Amino acid sequence: MKRILLAAALGLAFAGAATAAPVTYKIDPNHTDVIASWSHFGFSNPIAHFGKVDGTITYDQAKPAASSVQVTIPLDGLASHVGDFDEHLKSADFFDAAKYPNITFKSTKVEAAGANKLKVTGDLTVHGVTKPAVLDVNINKIGEQPMAKRAAAGFDATTTLKRSEFGIGKYVPNVSDEVKIRITTEAIVPKK
Repeated sequence: MKRILLAAALGLAFAGAATAAPVTYKIDPNHTDVIASWSHFGFSNPIAHFGKVDGTITYDQAKPAASSVQVTIPLDGLASHVGDFDEHLKSADFFDAAKYPNITFKSTKVEAAGANKLKVTGDLTVHGVTKPAVLDVNINKIGEQPMAKRAAAGFDATTTLKRSEFGIGKYVPNVSDEVKIRITTEAIVPKK
């Protein structure tokens, strides 16, 4: 009798997991960072941080293809830790933040890519130009955030972009065209 009850309980647990609905998380800007790095004349590899990230991640563990990402990155959150350089990056020489104040990403496809890994394809808009971009994503953790006592999800992602494809080609090739992007984010289910 105990075996039958255990089998029934396990069957219900697996059935519930298989039919679990997608969960939508709100990106926590305090625990999210987008970091860009590039080669500066071959001498150094500076970085810039893009904070104030806003957006949502909908993740379906049972069916990753039903997942989606939508993100806005305001350029007023850009910080290289060098004030003059921040202003130069925001100028018309590069991002032209006065005219194009935000970077956006909207997924078009999410695919499983191995254990705790996803491949997220989407439309990236930078400097008024929209191009496809592919993020290689690692699922860090899905569970209850202990301080907020709500469901949360953590992800890291990487990609490499050519800035000239977005109309930001000043100083190429001396300052590398390829920019490496690393993203870390924690997102949490909003309060009801």
